[in-house]
Amino acid sequence: MGWLDASSGYQVRLGENGRVQCRNGKGKLLSSTPASIKDDPQVVQLRQLSEWLARHEAECLAAVDGWMVRSLPVPTALLAEVWADAAWAAVLRDLVVTAQDGSGPETGFLRDADPEKGLGVVTLDGDTRRLRPEVVSIPHPVLLEDLEELREFGAELGVEQKAQQLFRQTFARPEEFPAGRTTVPDYSGGKFEQLNHALGRCRTLGYPVRGGDAVYSAFEDGRVVEARYWIGSDYPEGETWTGDLRWVLENGTPLALSDVGPVAWSEGMRMAAAVHAGRVVEEAVVAP
Repeated sequence: MGWLDASSGYQVRLGENGRVQCRNGKGKLLSSTPASIKDDPQVVQLRQLSEWLARHEAECLAAVDGWMVRSLPVPTALLAEVWADAAWAAVLRDLVVTAQDGSGPETGFLRDADPEKGLGVVTLDGDTRRLRPEVVSIPHPVLLEDLEELREFGAELGVEQKAQQLFRQTFARPEEFPAGRTTVPDYSGGKFEQLNHALGRCRTLGYPVRGGDAVYSAFEDGRVVEARYWIGSDYPEGETWTGDLRWVLENGTPLALSDVGPVAWSEGMRMAAAVHAGRVVEEAVVAP
């Protein structure tokens, strides 16, 4: 953006990094904004604008991530409408989308969305195509059959996705389970010196905690399925150990592992693995 006049002969603007930049009357760019103009109306407004833009970008990212993990159909008209917004375009660009074209389903990297031209996508064949479907899907990576090929091709194209899709950690659900089994013990027994530490890790990762469980809610097959991973519910300053991972319906009804869908499975395992990674790791003692 252009420079705006502030007090004492200074000029200010919002830089590409979202921070307020300042230059003096001789045009020299300063490393920081002088304290004498920190309350200048121009500086205050730019700071507020920066904070709003950061919130807006976070909201765009959260919305697109929600479309992906819920496998929601997204109207092409909506994508074309929001593409003019740089924050929306930055989050949507290079995501893998699937659409029903005249010749059948087409999968590719989203590069453009225009009200008249439709969607511009780069396919696995390296072709740039224009598609005009009514809706598209932004598949969860665990649902992409050509995931490894897409990852390799994306690396060749220099794809940088703001929303974690291609390089999101995924867990494939086993084909068979013992009859009636409802829990996964893979990430149980992780020790935290304080329950507060486990709670803090969940907050950092963005997982709510309810009743001693870290929770992730997935919408799959027309229903909400919650992955619940036990982290403890005793004194916040006391030690705690993680427990099993399980999945339940919204009303708390436990699900057999065989009834858990691929997205709910992958996201639940991803949550448990991420929380468990913050546990206390005992150093091995090497005998003399």
